[in-house]
Amino acid sequence: QVQLGESGGGSVQAGGSLRLSCAASGRTLSIRTMAWFRQAPGKEREFVAAFTWSLGSTSYADSVKGRFAISRDNARYTVYLQMNSLKPEDTAVYHCAARTSVSGSYGYWGQGTQVTVSS
Repeated sequence: QVQLGESGGGSVQAGGSLRLSCAASGRTLSIRTMAWFRQAPGKEREFVAAFTWSLGSTSYADSVKGRFAISRDNARYTVYLQMNSLKPEDTAVYHCAARTSVSGSYGYWGQGTQVTVSS
């Protein structure tokens, strides 16, 4: 099993920045990809960004490209999401996710952290 814990959410004005962290514990050696998703009130959960360990590659949703950056700390099995130039439409609960493959569904999820961007 893998456990995920997010931190770093909060409230910020439009144009501001936040950095989210997601620390993995448990069977971390099985992790191949870690990602961030978000869900705004009344909307479906959507993909934000992902980091694939074995490939060292990243991917982003079009809505956050150029503003958000995902990175990792190998030693701590932690991923970060640096969010810059935040917009009110970025307001959501951000969830960390992990999977034991380079593709397919994510089997492990964190509880989520709230990000609120005011105009």
